[in-house]
Amino acid sequence: MPRMSRRTLLRSMAVGGAAVSAPGLLTACSSGSGDGDVSNAGKKLAPWPAYRPAAGPEPDLAPTGEGVQAGYTSYPSDLVTSVSRTPGDGSTVRVMTVSFGTPPKPASANRFWAAVEKALGVTIEYTIISQADYQKKMATVMAGDADALPDIINMFAGFTLPREAQFVQRRAQDLTPYLSGDAIADYPNLANIPTHAWRDMGRIGGRLYGVPLERPLPGSTLWINQDMFADSGMKVGWSAEDFTAVARRGTHGRTYMLGAANGSLFGNGFHSAAHNAPQRWAVTKDGTFLTAAADERYKASIAFQTQLRKNGSYHPDATSISQIDLTTLYYNGTVGSMQDGFGAYLPKYRESKGKMNPAAALPYGVGGEPGGIVAARRSFGYTVLKKAKKERVQLLLRVLDYLAAPFGSREWELVHYGVEGVHFTRGKDGSPELTKLGEVENNTNLPLKYLAEGPQVLFLPGMPDAARALHTWQRKVVPHAIRDASFGLQSATNNSHGATLKTFLDDTVTGIIAGRLPLTEWDAAVQKWRSRGGDRMADEYAKDYAANA
Repeated sequence: MPRMSRRTLLRSMAVGGAAVSAPGLLTACSSGSGDGDVSNAGKKLAPWPAYRPAAGPEPDLAPTGEGVQAGYTSYPSDLVTSVSRTPGDGSTVRVMTVSFGTPPKPASANRFWAAVEKALGVTIEYTIISQADYQKKMATVMAGDADALPDIINMFAGFTLPREAQFVQRRAQDLTPYLSGDAIADYPNLANIPTHAWRDMGRIGGRLYGVPLERPLPGSTLWINQDMFADSGMKVGWSAEDFTAVARRGTHGRTYMLGAANGSLFGNGFHSAAHNAPQRWAVTKDGTFLTAAADERYKASIAFQTQLRKNGSYHPDATSISQIDLTTLYYNGTVGSMQDGFGAYLPKYRESKGKMNPAAALPYGVGGEPGGIVAARRSFGYTVLKKAKKERVQLLLRVLDYLAAPFGSREWELVHYGVEGVHFTRGKDGSPELTKLGEVENNTNLPLKYLAEGPQVLFLPGMPDAARALHTWQRKVVPHAIRDASFGLQSATNNSHGATLKTFLDDTVTGIIAGRLPLTEWDAAVQKWRSRGGDRMADEYAKDYAANA
């Protein structure tokens, strides 16, 4: 039996944005009745796991309660040990995750894979799914035989999978007895995951079914070529008008200041937040849920981007180019900016070294008000386990506990960099520097980090000034982060039809900015979205919000 199922090389970042309507909207959506009751309303809620911070090195750059990350300008010289014994028993563990890298070398020829297996005390059979194939593959897995499920499955937050919560409730192990409250103390590294990550993962039917992958507060970020923007007149405290002027001034010949990838809505996350529009859902003081789509500030951001596209500031392939190809254009200076997750800062700085100077853009202001940024879901998906006997569940949780080791530990170093002298060497400041083998054998191509991971910190090996710059940026923008109020909540309509409804609105946004539809189509599209399920989602989220309050 092969030890790994390998998929093709990562392709585009998202499904297409060319269609104007979605087939699922031709028929009124049902509310998902007949599925399992995944709502938390009226349920006894499992307490969140008791947070216990792990021991580790003091940060050089202090975190804040608002969400600014801890930062390190140098690598810790004295690593701690966070796991006292080998987690496994020599058995085979079958895992499945999304991937944003190239397929890894087979286990038999992969020293990084072998080193992790030895440390975990298990044999890992890994099914890796490229991000482009994730929805299709997961639909097959969710419809398949329960006995054929992998032991550990990564539920990626990048897509809304139809009836995902119902699948988890029906097929995955209820982890409440193992992780709720003080029970999590048996897994110290999992107990080190902050409560905000568990909250944004959420409960299903009042129970805990997963382990969240903690993420920093900043979400979709406009990454700019700092020199190009500075040369074109970028300034601190800029306005929307200033942004337009800079984008136009820097665009000439075959150089475009604004790059965007297929499915990104021309980078609408950055622009809608700068307009202080809600990010998908807002909640009022009385618990009423309001959709961003009906907010005039969101509509204004679409109009603003339409003008940027009309004046030629966007790369002409903004509706068709893949995120990977766009990144190449960003590094070689063809485009001066691109939207990506904040967590992409490490490859942005590492890959652009000697070519250009990357930076996270400060939002522009609109109407004299400072602009906001997108607040990410603090859980980049979550990990669920196949139903099993108690001893097996405990073994699998010990494996996740090892993989969730904190920064500054020996376990973290192994999982993130491999074996010293084989996959990395030490720089002058002690920071790990990848060898040629480490550039091929790593946890991007073998994405263990999507099974479990400790709280993320700001650290760029050998680049202390970059860590300081990102920490300073966070201190400026985190107070203005705009959070999607639906994070961690359940809606039956969203679970059953959310993906179709989202595609309909996204395609309309793309069509308007691209010039295929007039802006006057927006209000009618929003009304159709609301009547086909949007208003039901608002009611369901409000009930779940009240239950979790």
